[in-house]
Amino acid sequence: MERLVVVTGLSGSGKSLAANCFEDLGYYCVDNLPVLLIPQFHELIRRGGDRIRRAAMVIDVRDRAFLDQAPAILAEIREAGAPLHVLFLDCSDEVLKRRFSETRRPHPMMGDGVGIEDAIRREREALHALRESADRIVDTSRFTAHEIRGFVRNAFGAGEDGHGPNVHVVSFGFKYGIPVEADLVFDVRFLPNPFFHETLRRLDGTAPEVREFLDAREEKVAFMERLRGFLDFLVPLYAAEGKSYLTVAIGCTGGKHRSVALAAELGDHLSGRGVRAAVSHRDLGRE
Repeated sequence: MERLVVVTGLSGSGKSLAANCFEDLGYYCVDNLPVLLIPQFHELIRRGGDRIRRAAMVIDVRDRAFLDQAPAILAEIREAGAPLHVLFLDCSDEVLKRRFSETRRPHPMMGDGVGIEDAIRREREALHALRESADRIVDTSRFTAHEIRGFVRNAFGAGEDGHGPNVHVVSFGFKYGIPVEADLVFDVRFLPNPFFHETLRRLDGTAPEVREFLDAREEKVAFMERLRGFLDFLVPLYAAEGKSYLTVAIGCTGGKHRSVALAAELGDHLSGRGVRAAVSHRDLGRE
């Protein structure tokens, strides 16, 4: 068996969308698998030989009666040799409330006088131990459906083709916090901020004018030369250690100009080197 993925996280964070993507990638998927049946599920797949090489299962607060046992059970099958990866999808409370309002679906922990805010808080508490045991935590607050699919494809869809880990380059604003999933974080606030130039303020890092402004700075050119060289050196080392995914976060103050431009440039460089790279801009579009 190549991989067994546990998809978990907050209700409304994109677990169903991620599960659908896993299924599209050829994974054998099970939704809402009872926690106590996880060892039997793993054993069934193991005995099947090559018939099922990749599988994904969604476990979440719907199985709240036994959810507290999940970390120990997952540790047990990991020790038994399962190629296990636990993916936890997180999301901000504000975005979760908006998503439930838009879909008009009730939160699984609502009812008996429990409103949406209390339901989200209770769910976070119930999932805390599982979150702590996750191999990867991804904040989907600013992800579109397309970006969630792209993340799953890049992180879990590629075969063993020798190209090393899937690299996710994400731009962000320090004022909104560092991405929880980041493996490497680079601060580009030393560069002049286009926000303070009237002609550039309303643009963002995807605009040619902003990129030209930054490209004219010697420190930006020197930094990117070193960053490209650093990752060209580092990615093969991660590949040699068997790391399957790497998140590189590039931050500026608001996540609109400098980090966006540099993240896009870095993504293009990595793709040009044959690395499976995806780029997303977490805070682009925030007010």
